[in-house]
Amino acid sequence: MPIPGNMLSAATESMDPTFTGWRVRLNCTLLAGTGGRNGAKSLSVKSSAAGEVQAETVTMYSVTAGQTYQVFADSSSATEVERIGLEWLTNLGSPVGSILWSLSTATASSSWHRVGVAGIAPAGASRVRIVLSSTAAGAAVSHYWENVYLGAPIRTTGNLLSFATETPEIGTSAWTAGANTTVSRQVPMMSWSVDWYWAGAHVLALTATGAGTASAVTVENPVVTPGVEYLAFTYLAPPTTGSTCWIELRFYDGTGTQLSATRGTLAPASTGFQRQRVSAPAPAGAATCRLAVGMDSATAAQVLRVEQAVIQAAPAVQAGSVLPYADASFEQGVAGWTKTAGVATIARSTPWGTVALDGSYSLTVTSSTATASTIRSARFPLPASSGGLGFRLQFGETVTAGGWTVTRGVRWYDAANTDLGLTTPAAATAPNPGWWTLFADHVAPAAATQAAVELTLTATSTSSVVNIDRVALWRALPLTTVQAQASTASVTLTLRELDVGDLIRVYRVTADGSRTLVRGSSGLLDGTVAVTSDLMVIEDSEAPLLVPVSYRVELVDPVDASTAIRGSGAVTVPHGDINEVWLKDPGFPQRNTKVVVKTAPNWQRQVERGVYRVAGRRNPVVLSGVTGGLEGELAVWTKSDEERQALHYLLDSGHVLLWQAAPGMGVDDMYVSVGQPTEARVGGPAMEPWREWSLPLTEVDMPTTVGVSGSSGRTWQDILTEFTDWGAVRDEFATWEDVFLNKRG
Repeated sequence: MPIPGNMLSAATESMDPTFTGWRVRLNCTLLAGTGGRNGAKSLSVKSSAAGEVQAETVTMYSVTAGQTYQVFADSSSATEVERIGLEWLTNLGSPVGSILWSLSTATASSSWHRVGVAGIAPAGASRVRIVLSSTAAGAAVSHYWENVYLGAPIRTTGNLLSFATETPEIGTSAWTAGANTTVSRQVPMMSWSVDWYWAGAHVLALTATGAGTASAVTVENPVVTPGVEYLAFTYLAPPTTGSTCWIELRFYDGTGTQLSATRGTLAPASTGFQRQRVSAPAPAGAATCRLAVGMDSATAAQVLRVEQAVIQAAPAVQAGSVLPYADASFEQGVAGWTKTAGVATIARSTPWGTVALDGSYSLTVTSSTATASTIRSARFPLPASSGGLGFRLQFGETVTAGGWTVTRGVRWYDAANTDLGLTTPAAATAPNPGWWTLFADHVAPAAATQAAVELTLTATSTSSVVNIDRVALWRALPLTTVQAQASTASVTLTLRELDVGDLIRVYRVTADGSRTLVRGSSGLLDGTVAVTSDLMVIEDSEAPLLVPVSYRVELVDPVDASTAIRGSGAVTVPHGDINEVWLKDPGFPQRNTKVVVKTAPNWQRQVERGVYRVAGRRNPVVLSGVTGGLEGELAVWTKSDEERQALHYLLDSGHVLLWQAAPGMGVDDMYVSVGQPTEARVGGPAMEPWREWSLPLTEVDMPTTVGVSGSSGRTWQDILTEFTDWGAVRDEFATWEDVFLNKRG
């Protein structure tokens, strides 16, 4: 699968079907290798003699001086280490400075492993070429490469930290070493997944200079909002499984005084990379935050390796859940959970990754006797006016020893913290083996403003153990809702409580039963797109005008192909003036505009045919192709400068458009390609804003691979972290749409 945003062609990236995007630079021959991960092929670079071996891209790729670019590849060699570089060039191909090389990998490995580097294009550079390098001990030594990326830095969506802090591909200056610590970069041999693009080349290395605590903290201190919960995470590779390694989320006030620090300690299962999370709400008075990493009780020369540092707003494990991340996922401990009755003990699971449904840990409940115990979360505020409304409790459980029955309760409180009682369904046996998701619906008392999850767990045998994870409590809203949007002539389809990982297929259904696939961010939602969140909001801008439609949603389990089906109620997109039509860009609905029709087209349908007149015959022999789609000229008016600019904005891209008119006008909804438009004045004074447009239209098929832009989650914070201030953003992008789509000048 092509790497998103790659400047390289798919063939140059994957070496499939061939490696023609690469050429010899030094001391080698190039051959087609096998055993690739991103496609079947790889690039085999075979040494001609002992010494350094280099291959390079044939193409010089355009870059902008002052901008940061990232390159990485997967490599394999049982005997040689390797490095990768960026050669900055002028427009004519002359070198600008020296090649920007990555560090060489620490060890050779025949397993596919990541090599990469990033840097700022220097002044005078307008082109760049990728260079692959290794050093052979003799002739005919093969080194293998594939899965090559070149482009803008690939970052974690929503990260408050910049790329230089998230990963040390550029250097280590984004981190400050604490006492007893030096900070450097290393390139350990790491076999990341082929489609994991956020980590795996250079890593940050904290080396203890003596016995004691070794730590480092980010130089950046991004802005936070008091009361908002934030999640920080990073990969940690401890020096030994017995070491105490941790990350801390620290909050500071406006003067830089530290207000709080919340630590997540790794319970390592190995000395390899393991992601550790920590979350906390920003306290009152907090203005900024930092991420710290470290190890306690280190001995001299011990090294803690760190990769992919992220701080972001903490996600809810279920949309609308009132439980904070720390209390729902148990990544840094048991949070606010307590045992209120019984003999059971509660603790965070250990070691890392052994038993978890969300993240890397879960809550372990252990009972030494066959008796009942009650565990309860902290109290959490409910949404306003929740009294008398329905709530849904959900959590995952897995029985890891013995057996259990579970009562799924919620304890309610009013604004004065008065206990309003416990609502519970009947106790039920905890299913096993494996993880199971358990539900229970509750109605909040009229005066309820707070709630706590309360579970009564009864062990059915001695030494029973059950693990609980991904706990959520939220307002029980309809699973599927639809709403017409008059201002945009669209329908908003909201899907709740989806299973992440399912494949989704969505149809728009009209009264006659005909179905049309609905468009998502990567194209039509045809059953090949995976669900990435339990909540999905789909903006259907291609729904017909003044026609009742409903939606059929099919959710396919990727393992057993079983299908769950949902349906929606009917909804109608309003349209007030039959003299107006909509012209829409399916991939960029922000361009959609409404115009007044002057004259509808007089349609023609082209046909390719040959007429052969045979001597002595009255009628000719005619060989005809298929009659083509409709072609004609649409005349419309714009009534203001704003409408005129909006129509220019729509036509600028040259994309296929959707033309929609009110039913009864003799024109079906139609996808069209617009030829050379004509904009003319309608007479009157020079200041007259009306314009008359002639739009040559050719009917085309509905685009199937075009996705709706802006649905991938990129935020304003993602943009600002890449620049010093908003003035720098303005200088880099020509329009706000370019900012939105990350199209740099």
